Amino acid sequence: MSGGANARASGGAAETPGPASAVAGPPPGGAAALPAPSSRVGAWAELLRLPALFTVPGDALAGAAASGARPGPRTLLAIGSSLCLYEAGMALNDWADRAEDAVERPHRPLPSGRIRPATALAAAGALTGAGLALAAGAGRPALTIAAPLAATVWAYDLTLKHTPAGPAAMAAARGLDLLLGAAATGGGARAALPSAALLGSHTLAVTAVSRRETTGGSVLAPLAALATTGALTGLVARRRTRLPAGRRAAAAPGLPGSIPAPGVADVLRTGLSAVYAATAARPCFHAVLNPSPPLTQRAVSGGIRATIPLQAALAARSGAGTTSLLVAALAPAGRWFAGRTAMRKVSIT
Repeated sequence: MSGGANARASGGAAETPGPASAVAGPPPGGAAALPAPSSRVGAWAELLRLPALFTVPGDALAGAAASGARPGPRTLLAIGSSLCLYEAGMALNDWADRAEDAVERPHRPLPSGRIRPATALAAAGALTGAGLALAAGAGRPALTIAAPLAATVWAYDLTLKHTPAGPAAMAAARGLDLLLGAAATGGGARAALPSAALLGSHTLAVTAVSRRETTGGSVLAPLAALATTGALTGLVARRRTRLPAGRRAAAAPGLPGSIPAPGVADVLRTGLSAVYAATAARPCFHAVLNPSPPLTQRAVSGGIRATIPLQAALAARSGAGTTSLLVAALAPAGRWFAGRTAMRKVSIT
């Protein structure tokens, strides 16, 4: 996550982890917009990329689903930890890139003087501490994963971002973020490793494309991302041959409170996999045909937006239909928030 790092996943994306844009539709008619980026509050919203936060809770929820445990209070602590570490990465990202941004992105909060670099660095440190404290509250297994996650975020922003290891670091951060949810919920992180690998692969592809976001010219990166999207769609759409123990018990016939019937989970998994493929693949295909900076940026933006349906599909793949629907609902909520805050284009790096 450089920002969780991929977190940026957890990124940076995520994003997860390279530059990226989250595009939202226009705000509802007649709705009063929240503070614009020209205000001090808006400057912090821009620095922390608040609309991108909606891609973060799905990591922990997908991890909980993959582990076979029902989300609970400790899952909420894991989500809080992920959000803090993601935002720490966002602030640290701009602090580390302040000289570069002064030339390429002078409108950003630090080079424009709306936020002092020392303040951004202090915020990154405070958010990292808060993230580790929340993970500790979720238990030792969660802290065991949150610590290397925090280290990955800082290593990505300070050292690895502009090296060949950058995309891999971002992918590792997003995968660790998913495992954090599994460990905190109590189902065990080992069962969530396949889901973490799938989510990390998506983050790796998106981050590789983002490295050419301002210059364009690369056909190979979006082509590889397109191939990755196709492979992941096939893997996620395929029903797991063996559900986690908790899901097997919940799906047993005759048990009260069974969560949703296998047929419903199958429909969700297939539908959400299709949404993921459509969201990520179309802009990548356009970037392959014309690898200009604007189309490359759209490919990155599409990859970031595709993170949420992928997380939801992973939850459905684990048999957690209710969790899957909850994660999927974060996508329209994120678009609404981006429109309300007038942040229709939010850079992840």
